[in-house]
Amino acid sequence: MSDSALPAGAVPTEAVPASELARRIGKLAGPTALIALLQAVAQLIETWLAARQGTAALAGWAVVLPFALLLQQMSTGAMGGGVVAAIARALGANRREEASSLVVHALLIAVTAGLTFAVVLAGFPRGVLGAVGGTTAADAAATYAIWLFGAGAIPAWLANTLASVLRGGGRHALAARVLTLMWIAFPPLSWLLAEPAGMGLAGIGAALATVSWAAALAMAIVVARGGAGFVPVLRVRPSWELFTRILSVGLVACALAAVGNLTTILVTAQLRHHGTAAVAAYGISARLEFLMIPLAFGVGSALTALVGGAVGAGDWHTARRTAWVGAFLALAIAGTAGAAVGLAPLRFASLFTNDAEVIDIAARALSWVGPAFGGFGLGMALYFASMGAGRMRWPVAAGLSRIALAVGGGWMLANVFGMGLDGHFLGVALGITAYGVVTAMGVRQGEWSAR
Repeated sequence: MSDSALPAGAVPTEAVPASELARRIGKLAGPTALIALLQAVAQLIETWLAARQGTAALAGWAVVLPFALLLQQMSTGAMGGGVVAAIARALGANRREEASSLVVHALLIAVTAGLTFAVVLAGFPRGVLGAVGGTTAADAAATYAIWLFGAGAIPAWLANTLASVLRGGGRHALAARVLTLMWIAFPPLSWLLAEPAGMGLAGIGAALATVSWAAALAMAIVVARGGAGFVPVLRVRPSWELFTRILSVGLVACALAAVGNLTTILVTAQLRHHGTAAVAAYGISARLEFLMIPLAFGVGSALTALVGGAVGAGDWHTARRTAWVGAFLALAIAGTAGAAVGLAPLRFASLFTNDAEVIDIAARALSWVGPAFGGFGLGMALYFASMGAGRMRWPVAAGLSRIALAVGGGWMLANVFGMGLDGHFLGVALGITAYGVVTAMGVRQGEWSAR
């Protein structure tokens, strides 16, 4: 189907100006952006609280960080994006029974994925984490990982999957109301368990597991009562075709999330030869870098639903234009945050620790990486839009470009060109920039059209 050959009843693409597309994005993005802001604040407090437990604990937290982010990204934006896209396309094509049946399939995927995280990371924390950050960091992180993944992986997947069901039905505000309580409760509970209760770093993991269980239960009640605009059919015989509707996008997106976090894991492994302080410092830089994901997710989740709906209706022209309007919004948000960090790296690094060596190294990292945040926001927004369109080839190329430059390029800059730590950090910045540029190259008519 060409752009001009729309289904009967579809709105002509010329009738949807950019201002209206921005309004639609803003309407859906607003509630999710609020959650993203609360999540960002909560995660910054988490970083500060981990640093209060000592440099070894901060290093342990930094080693767990990419795995915790991987779980969050896979369940929320990656496989969660596959859920949003599948339900949005089904509703856009007026296949409501299919949308209803997709819920059980999404939940089965969530339980399987959560159990995998629990077995690997709670079952073998010292072996897995020690290979990345060394014995000291792994010993400090082991109990934290057991709580975080052993008790929290499955409910985190369930809560984020059910939130994706709501977003697929265009009920972003409803999902946001449930998640708001989770991210408000997490910081004080983390502090209570970590310090007054004496659990230390492990208390942060126990707190996140607790609020995840509460969010999963609340979200299940909301979805079961028809919060997504339909009542899920729970007695459904599993269908490979319906699994494929989610997995065709979700698995690719999960692979990309894995590549992104593998980048952080491999860079951390390279930095461990520079000492525990370097690992801890890069944890601060990586946390601020990955905060661009929840900030971009506010816009990105709206793009997945809106693009998916437009594609389901056969309106590829509006899908592309919607993606670019949202991408420029995300670029502005992330670019502003990155400029602030890049102009005052020492101030931001000093917010999280009093260790002078850690502050110095973290500031060096942020001075390189901060200016690249805008490109990361651009790439993330168009990545979410690509999930809605079911066009993931260019985001895959972008993810591979990122890891090649951050890990391979960073190693060459550090060791061949003699830049040392700064070479690793410049490689990370170049990888982030390439991620945004390459993803953007794929959002064009030749790629985004009916086939």
